[in-house]
Amino acid sequence: MDEQPGLSEQYRRASAWPLFVALGLPLAEIGVLFGLVPVAVGGLLLFVGSIAGITQESGYVERPWNLLAGLGGVLLVLGAVLALSQIPFSAGALTAALASNGLVVRGVSIVIAGFVAIGVGGVGRFVEPQSV
Repeated sequence: MDEQPGLSEQYRRASAWPLFVALGLPLAEIGVLFGLVPVAVGGLLLFVGSIAGITQESGYVERPWNLLAGLGGVLLVLGAVLALSQIPFSAGALTAALASNGLVVRGVSIVIAGFVAIGVGGVGRFVEPQSV
């Protein structure tokens, strides 16, 4: 008789990535909603990093770095659209908008997370040792 009915030898361990996705998305939402830049950046990085890790673990991609950089690019574009939609184009408008407009702060925090994800994805491709 089978000691562990219903379990396959193919799936021996559980993945930790869903926990990080479940933590990253609410942290990102809370940080963006309340204008908490470190929480928003950390939550967005945790979320996109977890997505890249899940896709590698499930076998959709061989290495997660390109996907991480691509998701960072999406964050960069979305944050820039949000921030630039609130800034009038004039000299010193960005600093004035950062001081007075909460949407600009939220957009800038998304842009920061995008830049960091692109940087980590770009550097990770060269730092990771090649598999044998």
